Amino acid sequence: MVTDVPLYAAGLMEMADAIASGRITAQSLAEAQLAQIAATDAAIEAWAHLEPDRVRAAAGRCDSAPARAPGLLHGIGVGVKDIIATAELPTQMGSVVYAGHQPRHDAECVARLHRAGGYVFGKTVTTELAYFHPGKTKNPWNAKHTPGGSSSGSAAAVAAGHVNGAIGTQTNGSVIRPSAYCGVVGFKPTGGAFPAAGVHVFSETLDQVGTFGRSVADVARLTSAIADPGRVAAIIAADRNTPRLALLGDFPWTQVDVDTRSALDTAATRLRQGGADVVAVSFPDAWRDANVMHRTIMMYEAATHLAELQDRERARFSAKLNAAIDEGRATPRGDYGTAMARRDAAIAAFTEWLAGFDAILTPSAPSAAPAGLESTGDPACCTLWSLLGFPALSLPIGLAGNGLPLGLQIAAPANADDRLLSVAQRCEMQLPFKGLV
Repeated sequence: MVTDVPLYAAGLMEMADAIASGRITAQSLAEAQLAQIAATDAAIEAWAHLEPDRVRAAAGRCDSAPARAPGLLHGIGVGVKDIIATAELPTQMGSVVYAGHQPRHDAECVARLHRAGGYVFGKTVTTELAYFHPGKTKNPWNAKHTPGGSSSGSAAAVAAGHVNGAIGTQTNGSVIRPSAYCGVVGFKPTGGAFPAAGVHVFSETLDQVGTFGRSVADVARLTSAIADPGRVAAIIAADRNTPRLALLGDFPWTQVDVDTRSALDTAATRLRQGGADVVAVSFPDAWRDANVMHRTIMMYEAATHLAELQDRERARFSAKLNAAIDEGRATPRGDYGTAMARRDAAIAAFTEWLAGFDAILTPSAPSAAPAGLESTGDPACCTLWSLLGFPALSLPIGLAGNGLPLGLQIAAPANADDRLLSVAQRCEMQLPFKGLV
């Protein structure tokens, strides 16, 4: 056997290596995934656009490609968030305003996916223009709960075994939060690691592309293939040194629930038992308003990009999106300039604050996925790292009392992505988690 689990439940790295070695075909993997989608997606609705025949044709082209050194993603179909341009599939951005919109060119990250030997499996559901108004996707663990957002379909599709990996974006908590809610690994690398060309812009300072997979190794492989060359290693280097980890239980602008705090404390205890030096830290008082800085930048920049469209389409925008753009339009330019200057100072301050640690451990979200589909949950635990552009990863570590997943967020200073992934993989080995499939 190639794997002791169904093909649709296997990891991206395992499947890419199996296809490259000829042990399975890209078509056999694609058929297993299409069958899983047919069996489960009616209850999840992770896909904004999916054409099974196109998937089969793309997998067939991978299998018939001339023999040569295979790319990192050879034969792998990847879910792509529906704010990322694809020339062969619509990019509708979760909005009726863009219904049927067909880009002329692939986003650069999609072009790199193709060059790495992979293909676009389909477009995954996003919230409206990657803001808070939910799409149709439900949490695959419990359809009465949100999958998070805005990369809701990407996280849900990986969790349900529809694809081995997916691409999303984060402006506040849109990779880390849905990863935690859906029980998968989500990785947001250092800001600027991915090319922005062809990705819908909400906030040019804060927007970051990220990846989803079933393991830390999977997101490393996927990220390495489509990030700028040399930014992230495809194979995580084992570090035999004892890691020194900061532990931050919550953030000044939010409070975590009992299940989340218990899971974080249990994880810290297990990591200490495994040899890690885990040190509790307190949030620096000078930056207790970092969430306000983030919001000022996000809303101001969103208005600069979307005000003209809002003038034409206000009636077709959701109330949440209209309120966000209106807030940004009302923000004085001086407030934005001050927030940007303070952001630069915060980057320097938090880089120094974390200088004695290999990474910092925090909750991925204040709780497990909330009940109801009218919101996408609270991104507050992700705000700081999005503001700073620091790399962050969500690792599933357990279940809340209601049976829904909980995530551990691991972050590090800018450009320490490889170190972060090494720490995360060590944590993953010491904090085993059984996914949905």
